[in-house]
Amino acid sequence: MRILLLSQFYPPETGAAQNRLSYLARWLASAGHTVTVLTAFPNYPVGRIYEGYRGRLLMEDDDRGVRIIRTWLYATKSKGFLRRVFSYCSFSTLALLAGIIKVGRQDVVIVESPPLPLGLTGFLISRLKRARFALNISDLWPESAVALGVLENRRLIQVATRLEEFLYRKADVITGQTKGIVASIRSRCVGKSVTLIPNGVDTAVFTTETHGSGVGQGIRESFDLNGHFVVGYAGLFGLAQGLDTVIDSAKLLAAFPDILIALIGDGPETARLKELAQAVGLRNIRFYPAQPAAWMPQVLGAFDVALVPLKRHALFKGAIPSKLFEAMGAALPVICSVDGEAREIIEKSRGGFFVEPENSNSMAQAVLELYRDPGLRKSLGENGRRYVADHYSRSKTAKQFEDLLLPAGSREQAAQVARAGA
Repeated sequence: MRILLLSQFYPPETGAAQNRLSYLARWLASAGHTVTVLTAFPNYPVGRIYEGYRGRLLMEDDDRGVRIIRTWLYATKSKGFLRRVFSYCSFSTLALLAGIIKVGRQDVVIVESPPLPLGLTGFLISRLKRARFALNISDLWPESAVALGVLENRRLIQVATRLEEFLYRKADVITGQTKGIVASIRSRCVGKSVTLIPNGVDTAVFTTETHGSGVGQGIRESFDLNGHFVVGYAGLFGLAQGLDTVIDSAKLLAAFPDILIALIGDGPETARLKELAQAVGLRNIRFYPAQPAAWMPQVLGAFDVALVPLKRHALFKGAIPSKLFEAMGAALPVICSVDGEAREIIEKSRGGFFVEPENSNSMAQAVLELYRDPGLRKSLGENGRRYVADHYSRSKTAKQFEDLLLPAGSREQAAQVARAGA
């Protein structure tokens, strides 16, 4: 197939969508498909276009057989709704023009949503190219924006909701990354096929050797972590993560000088969180800049325990942060303060502890229990690694996605070949 993938977020940026989509694009190319990625100049999460990409309108490059077309966008780190929407719309508009001018015939157009306006771009390109239209929903929008208080204008909510449901109706393929996302779409689009394709982990990159074998020693030395029991978080410093709870937990752990909380990343909450930690004079918490995605095995290898937090909200019961899979894939014990589907994974896998979201006392107690019991840390890490390797391998989910993209006749032919081979 000729496949066009539209996403505002893509490497060299770091993040859940970036890692998952780049793996999928390369996997599809290795399977013999012609894959083009249409994306924005990298700018996330710092909110400004990276060096080497500025002063241009369009760029092209290649990544292991994947053609990548990048366009300018209005980059911002602002938490304000209007600026963020303008950023989304600037890319969606230029992506439409680039899709018309630079992209040839396609069989399938895949759109990563959010941002929601990009869905309309993908729909229009799919019609112009006479291609099938596939939507992957990694976050319900505008529902998430409303829940976080980012979007409050009733008229805008109504417009966004109508656009969302229009795209669902027009899509030939819809996939969602959590059970909650899939259930929400199905409830509003009765009779529409919606497939669960969860996030996962590249088990070839995150291995049982990632943690505890010296893989993270370079990070420990460069970040001055040697001699500490490191409780780490690596990811977005955003509105949803609830990292205030981590800072409150650090206060409760101040009597244990060898316990260090390392926060690695960036985002709209970075400055406020640093000010909050400095205001109470915490010495057992440190902030480090975001690291390249290729360094994540080393970063996780430098941790003794991984933190996976989100705020307490009913919406997040249907959320599974990708960092959960990576930490488990790296055989790290996890302290997960995300109720719902993420909690189910932790409890079924016996790969860590669930603590109530925004409960700093429970988080601190979980840290202390793991700090005092090296054998428990080891067994939880091994449990988590086995579980994600069995249930959340990215190679398996990529194959599942490929099968959905094939036309019905091709799927049946592939099934017959598989049965004959068996």
